[in-house]
Amino acid sequence: MMYSQPTIWLIIALLGLGTYLIRFSFLGLIGDREMPEWFLRHLRYVAVGVMPAIVAPLVVWPEATGGVLDAPRLIAAIAAFAVGIWTRSVIWSVLVGFGTLFAGLYLF
Repeated sequence: MMYSQPTIWLIIALLGLGTYLIRFSFLGLIGDREMPEWFLRHLRYVAVGVMPAIVAPLVVWPEATGGVLDAPRLIAAIAAFAVGIWTRSVIWSVLVGFGTLFAGLYLF
């Protein structure tokens, strides 16, 4: 389905407004209030739940290979996961994952 240029810009503007309103609901309306401890405890796990949901499709069904699992991406994901468990550092995990992916794509 093809969209016209004004329709695409309208969609972009509406999506931008929607994400702004979602963030404003937390930051603008309740940002200066004290949140309950149970809510803060659950909020700590949002990144842990979101990151695998973003990364897993890129590893298992990569667009670059037409949706076929390949060795460089799988090895990079395993290396990043192992370094993340070992060091408990997101930065080291990402750097090792990038390095392993680039090396794997170069070698394979």
